[in-house]
Amino acid sequence: MSGKIAQKIHMVDTKGQYLKIKDQVDAAVLEVIDSTWFVGGPVVKRFQDNLAKFLGVNYVIPCANGTDALQIALMTLGLKPGDEVIVPAFTYVATAEVIALLRLKPVMVDVDPDTFNVDPAVLESALTENTKAIVPVHLYGQCADMAPIMDFATKHNLYVIEDNAQAIGATYTFPDGRKQKAGTIGHIGCTSFYPSKNLGAYGDGGAMMCNDEKLAKELRMVANHGQSIRYYHDLVGCNSRLDAIQAAILDIKLKYLNDYSDARNAAANFYDKAFANNSNLQIPVRAKNSDHVFHQYTLRVKNGKRDELKKFLEASNIPSMIYYPVPLYKQKAYQEHWTTDKTLPATELLSEQVISLPIHTEMNEDILAHICETLNSFF
Repeated sequence: MSGKIAQKIHMVDTKGQYLKIKDQVDAAVLEVIDSTWFVGGPVVKRFQDNLAKFLGVNYVIPCANGTDALQIALMTLGLKPGDEVIVPAFTYVATAEVIALLRLKPVMVDVDPDTFNVDPAVLESALTENTKAIVPVHLYGQCADMAPIMDFATKHNLYVIEDNAQAIGATYTFPDGRKQKAGTIGHIGCTSFYPSKNLGAYGDGGAMMCNDEKLAKELRMVANHGQSIRYYHDLVGCNSRLDAIQAAILDIKLKYLNDYSDARNAAANFYDKAFANNSNLQIPVRAKNSDHVFHQYTLRVKNGKRDELKKFLEASNIPSMIYYPVPLYKQKAYQEHWTTDKTLPATELLSEQVISLPIHTEMNEDILAHICETLNSFF
């Protein structure tokens, strides 16, 4: 295939996805409007119960967005100002942002350059007497290596809060063959329902997951002004709610989440095959202990021409994104938390090499072939 393609290429095609389930979504939204129960209520409960069943977790606590989920999780654990939380340096800012916001100290560590996830081997060197928690991020749609992370946390009595904003539906396999969904392994899992996520709302939303009844009750209280009985506030909380319209939409889309993952994997497989013999690229490495739901399809450009490639694709009307061009410890807002002149080599390398291509549930072979042919022609 060569030349132009008639269809506009999107990083994420939320419109095309919506049109396939339009009748169901529209009916669900109208049901909520008709009921006039816009916040909380039976629709939100139905969604949280269905999501808990899908994930195989005891409790799901919805909230307003994924960043709130992380913040509420940390608030619930009773950490004190100055306590340290280990976090990968190669991630979206929200992971560290909530730590700093609560006057905790984000301790940024390096990642595995193949999986992009936190490297369990570096945890020991980051440990101090003030370390209280770890926030592993399941980046781009693949689980971090949770078995050694949980072993390390258990040994040192640390909390584990999973940032699962990009990998909902992914499954991790433990060395003994036991399987668990991403976000259900640590003490608390957090996710986002931002519209571009694998399970995306038509506005904002988020949720927390856990298996402990007492912890679930406290998470729910913190998200609701610290109250379990109206006007009786036992904890300092915040106001973070998933509205019923978003819950209704998400409940419809949850039924298709496995199909969405299959479609993303089909696109990723097409990309893999097209780029397998391009020595300038490293295709995504699939970990043996996790499946991949491909929130992003992220290449490493190994010839130093990543930024030139991005401009070339843009000129060819092919969108791409760089997640993430600047390590957290180089961000101006986090300089006070990085008091050394050392760098983290894998994080630095990835910041210079990664580029993410369009990947979503509505891709067809014409679009994929055009992207692949155009990209390979650059080299």
